[in-house]
Amino acid sequence: MIGDVRDLLDPIRRIHERVRDAVVAESEQAGLEQLAAVADDESPGDTIYAVDRVSEDVLIELFERELASLSPLVLIAEGIESGQLVLPVGATEQDAVWRVVVDPIDGTRGLMYQKRSAWILTGVAPNRGPGTNLRDIELAVQTEIPLVKQHLCDVLWAIRGEGSQAERFNRLTAERKPLTLRPSRATTIRHGFAMIARFFPGARDELAAIDEEIVRGALGPVQPGKTHCFEDQYLSSGGQLYELMMGHDRFVADLRPLVESLLNRRGITLGICCHPYDVCTELIAREAGVIVTDERGAALSAPLRVEPDIAWAGYANQAIREEIEPLLHRALKERGLT
Repeated sequence: MIGDVRDLLDPIRRIHERVRDAVVAESEQAGLEQLAAVADDESPGDTIYAVDRVSEDVLIELFERELASLSPLVLIAEGIESGQLVLPVGATEQDAVWRVVVDPIDGTRGLMYQKRSAWILTGVAPNRGPGTNLRDIELAVQTEIPLVKQHLCDVLWAIRGEGSQAERFNRLTAERKPLTLRPSRATTIRHGFAMIARFFPGARDELAAIDEEIVRGALGPVQPGKTHCFEDQYLSSGGQLYELMMGHDRFVADLRPLVESLLNRRGITLGICCHPYDVCTELIAREAGVIVTDERGAALSAPLRVEPDIAWAGYANQAIREEIEPLLHRALKERGLT
């Protein structure tokens, strides 16, 4: 039985590679309409598309064979009945050494239309019962699922307190090269990418208004013929964290759960939000130097279950945080959203 989380890194990386390869192979063979077909829209969670089923079909088998054979674990993932499964079969929740939270495909919508890479996300925490929290995660791994036309794809990982590491894999040659994670060192969002996530209809107008208010507060009015900063609505929480780690983005915030009261006043139901499995690899970003907080500026905290909604903000460095966070908090407070 393995009690050292370091010993789980290689098996998890192997699982990710198998899932990545299976999804890419299916994407090469199937048409867009097939991958984007709705497989399940009746369950309480997010819509399940055909491409999701590809990863789910191999997920449990691989985790049982590669990981649960080393130590009993509780596997937490959307698509599993009741949201979790104890492995190996026959073990009890009390037997489990680890709680492993997984998103087999984070960024399904972009991937199934072959617009943008998706990510396999996994976070591992010691089993502390149902109260096990995002803060307890000690190992995180995220692996890129590339577009069919893309031959390079990245894998990132971190063990708490030991920094983050990354590697770039060439699908054509099977060559692996170390990859340096380098968050932006810019001291302002000016001439950089910075944004409030507003992927879906519902409260996009209010989220955009918050975005505009923050940018104006940080950079002043837009000058004729110029632009202050840019935005990139990457429809993947893991992808957003990756962009922060790579120095592509300077600020990202996902505030969707906070606008529920506003939507209720409009007679609209809150749609899909970020969940713990979507940000289970934020440890990698923090170990790389990115600052990740909740809407109040504290560390992310949520039980490792599939249901909780999470709001979060990511800052490339402390200077960016000092520029943006007070404006963000003021905008939320003035609207009664915190």
